[in-house]
Amino acid sequence: QVQLVESGGGLVQPGGSLRLSCAASGSIFSIYFMGWFRQAPGKQRELVLGITRGGDTNSADSVKGRFTISMNNAKNTVYLQMNSLKPEDTAVYYCKASQIIAGTEYDYWGQGTQVTVSS
Repeated sequence: QVQLVESGGGLVQPGGSLRLSCAASGSIFSIYFMGWFRQAPGKQRELVLGITRGGDTNSADSVKGRFTISMNNAKNTVYLQMNSLKPEDTAVYYCKASQIIAGTEYDYWGQGTQVTVSS
């Protein structure tokens, strides 16, 4: 089992910045991917940014140039730096970790953290 603890959400004005953190603990071996997803009211959960242990990233077009993701392997923590925030970025942000054990993929989710962009 992997436990994910998120922090850093809150209320910010348009154009502002926030940094989210997600710390993984437990059976963290073989985690090959960590990422951030978000879900706005009435919408499906969507990928924001993901990163592999090797440093490869993939992101939603809507956040390119504004959000960045980084991973501290020593701390088993992934960060989401969000700049130039827009009201449409308002959502619950979830951290996800994926690992493969004996050929089976396991996905783990954090509890979610609210990000509200409003003046």
